[in-house]
Amino acid sequence: MKSKTNPVTGSIGTAFHISPFTARPFVRSGGVICRIARGVTHSASTCRIVGSPHYSKKNERFSKIMAEQLEAKGSIQVIERMMSLLDVLAENHEPATLKMLAQATGLHPSTAHRILAVMANSRLVERHESSTYALGIRLLELGNIVKSRISISGVARPFMQELHAQIGEAINLGIRDQDEIVYIERTSSGRALVRVVYLVGGRAPLHITSLGKLFLAADSPEEVRDYARRTGLPGKTPHSLNCVEALEKELELVRRDDLAYDNEEAELGLRCIASPIRDDEGQIVAGLSVSAPTDRHQAHWAALIKSTAESISRALGRRP
Repeated sequence: MKSKTNPVTGSIGTAFHISPFTARPFVRSGGVICRIARGVTHSASTCRIVGSPHYSKKNERFSKIMAEQLEAKGSIQVIERMMSLLDVLAENHEPATLKMLAQATGLHPSTAHRILAVMANSRLVERHESSTYALGIRLLELGNIVKSRISISGVARPFMQELHAQIGEAINLGIRDQDEIVYIERTSSGRALVRVVYLVGGRAPLHITSLGKLFLAADSPEEVRDYARRTGLPGKTPHSLNCVEALEKELELVRRDDLAYDNEEAELGLRCIASPIRDDEGQIVAGLSVSAPTDRHQAHWAALIKSTAESISRALGRRP
């Protein structure tokens, strides 16, 4: 408020200027209650504001909402900046300087420094004596918690359903249990051929299934020979690999192509293609396969199954 000559009476009094951005309160002028027009200045000598309870509550509520929105926007911005800093640190194998982080994220050095200080207090990043930064141990702790709660079946299921929609044949997910493969998930329809061995919970020897060969290919030559001695490499069909030399030769191709095949080795008339699913450490944790009757088998499925397995691996934290 400020003193100003009344434009009507010429008297000097306290003037009230109502901002165009606020609601218009009521005023009393010469015994008549009127509403102040937006942007109009009135003298206190001729007008006084008549408090409007409705206006006061509405204005207070509006101010509170605006404050909450601004606070939320600021918090989101800080989180986005924090994530950009973490992404840059994750991409660099060596600790990064403040200057490097600021340049890579587009943040002002002082802003980056403040955020990094908070993250360091929470152990999300580590600040070294050389004034460089690296990912903190807290991320490993949180990652291990997440990893322990991950369900491979749950992660893989939508990818399996999408692949099944493309191919129209049974899609299988299997894990290793000692010397056998165990089928833990299956996506199929009426068209897909149902075999007992491929039902969820079914088991089969590693060396006669495409999924099993993936895990054997990850073993050392000594471990493969130990497996052969333990099991005797029993066959199920005339096509089964029942000698260690033939198995080793096949596993070399699996390691080269990241693909394994079952050419009627577990069951006559049924062929399978499989590709490995790896975790964030690059270890094979499961295998994905498509199984179909020999006369419906298509060679181009290999690229599809491999691509889908890689997508599941990335969803599990696998980095290229």
